[in-house]
Amino acid sequence: QVQLVESGGGLVQTGGSLRLSCVASSVAFKNYNMYWFRQAPGKEREFVAALSTLGYRQIYADSVKGRFTISRDNAKNTLYLQMDSLKPEDTAVYYCAAGMTWGTTPSAVFAWGQGTQVTVSS
Repeated sequence: QVQLVESGGGLVQTGGSLRLSCVASSVAFKNYNMYWFRQAPGKEREFVAALSTLGYRQIYADSVKGRFTISRDNAKNTLYLQMDSLKPEDTAVYYCAAGMTWGTTPSAVFAWGQGTQVTVSS
């Protein structure tokens, strides 16, 4: 089972930027489709972005399209999420996830990180 550890969360003002990282414990990282999800207080976990094994295929939630960029470095077993033009509604715990199937729901995932808090102040 792969272990995923996120970092890079924090407090930022509206319009600011953050870069999240997720390091995987397994060299099999390159074989996994990778995902970012987020969960705000009182809300269900929602899809943010997905990236295929070699990075050729990407998909974003409409709410973050044009502001967030997902990327990966398979040599470092690391997934990234560059978040620009942040809004208060982006405030949530952000989770890194790995899956063998391609999709935009938690059912596509078999491993989750512990999450990192992102707070955007207005």
